[in-house]
Amino acid sequence: MAPKHKTLVLDGRSLTLQDLAPLFEEGPLAEVRLAIAPAAKQRVRAAREVVERAIAGGAPVYGVTTGFGKLKNQFIPEGDLAELQENLILSHCCGIGPNMPIPEVRCAQVLRLNGLLRGHSGITLELAEALLELFHAQFVPLVPQKGSVGASGDLAPLSHMAAAYLGHGEVCLRGKGMSARAALKRIGRKPLVLRAKEGLALINGTEIIKSIAVGALLRAENASKAADALAALSIEALLGSARPFDARFAELKGQPAHARAAANVRRCLAGSQVLASHADCDRVQDPYSLRCVPQIHGAFKAAFAHVREIVCNELNAVTDNPIVFPESGEVVSAGQFHGQPLSVVLDYLGLALATLANVSERRIEQLVNPDLSHLPAFLTPKPGLNSGFMIAQVAAAALASENKVLAHPASVDTIPTSANQEDHVSMGVTAARKAVEIVGNVEHVLALEWLAAAQAREFHSELRAGKGAAAAHALLREFVPALKRDRYLAGDIRTACELLRSGELVRAVERAAGKLES
Repeated sequence: MAPKHKTLVLDGRSLTLQDLAPLFEEGPLAEVRLAIAPAAKQRVRAAREVVERAIAGGAPVYGVTTGFGKLKNQFIPEGDLAELQENLILSHCCGIGPNMPIPEVRCAQVLRLNGLLRGHSGITLELAEALLELFHAQFVPLVPQKGSVGASGDLAPLSHMAAAYLGHGEVCLRGKGMSARAALKRIGRKPLVLRAKEGLALINGTEIIKSIAVGALLRAENASKAADALAALSIEALLGSARPFDARFAELKGQPAHARAAANVRRCLAGSQVLASHADCDRVQDPYSLRCVPQIHGAFKAAFAHVREIVCNELNAVTDNPIVFPESGEVVSAGQFHGQPLSVVLDYLGLALATLANVSERRIEQLVNPDLSHLPAFLTPKPGLNSGFMIAQVAAAALASENKVLAHPASVDTIPTSANQEDHVSMGVTAARKAVEIVGNVEHVLALEWLAAAQAREFHSELRAGKGAAAAHALLREFVPALKRDRYLAGDIRTACELLRSGELVRAVERAAGKLES
C-alpha cells in the first residue's frame, strides 16, 4: 500500500506544524516517510570537518575534547572520545515515571534529526542517515516522561532516546515492546557507535518540550473550533440570541480573534429556525457564558496564535551546544538549549485552555438547571425517577477546577543543577506536560457540553437548528441515542470525547457550515 502522506524532506529550515501532524494521527506508523535534503547533507559534512580539525588540533573544545557541565575543564584524550560520548548518554539515562506516548517520541525523533540537519551540530552524515533508517524501521525508544528541567536540553529523556540507538533500554518496534538490542538485531542493524561530539548533539536539545507542545497545539486548535460549534449548539438549545455575534461588535472591540470566534458561531447558526422563533421574546440578555463567547473564546484564539508562532519558530531551531560555524571554523559554546521561550508560552497555552473549560462548564449548568433553562430538570423527561445529566455537570466542574491547579505556571520555577553550573532552568517539559493534561480535560468538558446540548435540543426538535449546530447534533446521534431514561453514561462520554478529539466533530460541522477559523 502506498504511503498516505507525502515524503517529508528535512532540511533543518522549513519544518512546519502541519508537517508533523500525521505523526499524531491514528493509523500505521509507516505512513510517515522522511528524506534528507541534498543541501542539508552538504552542511552536515562541512560542520563535521570543523569538528575533525578541532580534534586534530588538540585544543580543548567543550563536549568534544572535554567533560561536561561542571567537568568542562577535564581534558579527554583522543583515544577516549568515543567512550566519552557513550558514557555521557548512559549516565544521563535518569528518566522517571511512565513512558511518553509513542507519537510524541516519534515527533521528537523527527525534530532532533531536523535540528541536526541544520548543519551546526558537528555530527557525521552517517549518524543522520542511521537515524533516518531507524525511524523508517518503526524503531521507537521508550522514553520516561519525567526527569528534564528544560535546560542544557532535555537531557534525561533525550538520553533514553539516544541510548536505544546504542542498544540500551527498551523500545517499541512496529508496535511491539522489546529490548533495544533485540530490536536492532531484528531489523538487521548493529548498535550505533558514536564519534566525538555526536552523543552531546543527540541529547543537547529541546525536542522533548517541542514534541509535547506540537501534540498539545494540534489538539488545542481542534478544541477551539469545537468549542465554537458547541457554543452554537448550546445557544440553540437554550433559545439564546445571535445578536452578540454581529460583526459590528467585533469591529468595535478591535480584536481579530473576537471576530473569528463570532464568525464561527454565526456560520454554525446560519439558517436556524430556533433563533427566528425567539426573535421577539421578552428576554433582554443571555448569560455571559452565551453572550460573551466571542470575548472568551476569542481570548483563547489570540493566545493560541501567539503560542503557535513561538513553537513553530522553534521547530527549525538549533538547540544543542557547542555550536559549529562551518564558515568561520569556530566551535562556540552558548545557551541554545534553554527552554524558557517554550516554557513561558506553554504555561500561557494551559492558562488559556483552562478558560475554555470554565465557560463550557457554565453552559452545561445553564442547560441542566431548570431555573435557568426552562427545560426539564437535568434534561431527563422524568426528573426524580431519573437523574439525567446531574452528575455530568459535576464531572465537568471537577475537570474545570482541576485545570485551575494545573494552570499554575511552571516557567516561574527554577532550581540549580549540575553543581550550580546550570543555575537557571526552564521547567519546559513540566509546562508542556501540564498543557497536555489541561487540553485533555478541556476535551472532556466540551464532550459533556455536547451531550447536554444535544439532549436539550430534543425538547424542541421540531425547530430546525442552524447548519453547523444541526450537524453537531446529527453526528452525535449516529453514535449516542437521546437519553430517555438513566443509563450508564461513561460510555457516552467516552464516545463523544473520542469523536471530538479525533476531529470528526469539527469536520462534520465544516462540511455543513463552512471552514471554521482558529
